[in-house]
Amino acid sequence: MPDSSLPERIKYQLEQDLRQTPPAFIRYRDLPFAIFRYDPDDEWRLRGEIRRLRTRLGQAGKRVTLISFADLLWRAINQTEGIEAIAQFEKEQGFLSAQQQVNTYLSRAEWAPLADTLAGMLQPLNPQHDVVFLWRAAAMGPDIFPMSTLLEMLYEHRLEVPSVLFYPGAAEQNGMGLRFLDLPDRDASQNYRVKIYY
Repeated sequence: MPDSSLPERIKYQLEQDLRQTPPAFIRYRDLPFAIFRYDPDDEWRLRGEIRRLRTRLGQAGKRVTLISFADLLWRAINQTEGIEAIAQFEKEQGFLSAQQQVNTYLSRAEWAPLADTLAGMLQPLNPQHDVVFLWRAAAMGPDIFPMSTLLEMLYEHRLEVPSVLFYPGAAEQNGMGLRFLDLPDRDASQNYRVKIYY
């Protein structure tokens, strides 16, 4: 159903898989993730659909936790050098250097590594009853933190809670890759090892 509307894709593809225990999208026990791709222009519609999906799954006995990448980004900045330092860095070094500095905060153990933060939030959840929705990924654009890198790092944590990454981007015509935010100068990532809802 590649041409289905956003609500239909969520209800008849993703939701059907999520209602099963364990969710039908899980390919590897130590990487229980899926990616739901959507057009970046559908961001606001998607947020409403996610909330409705959360309600429906709750009525079916699933506990859904929403984790916002925007919240995680600001948390990391505030826990490290703060927004004033990043603003000053951008003023002196330029946007690309400031973006790389934030990537450093999110990548290195001595700062606020994103994968460790997420792992800590997922650890207490019950894989039999809980599902995690990772949303607002556009906050990590254009190059603050690659989603493919995040999944590889989470794999190292051996997490067991089923999670769905809502991915704003374009699908390559051959169905073999995703281009984050549909940026024209971006190569498609093809190293995902999880189910992708195109």
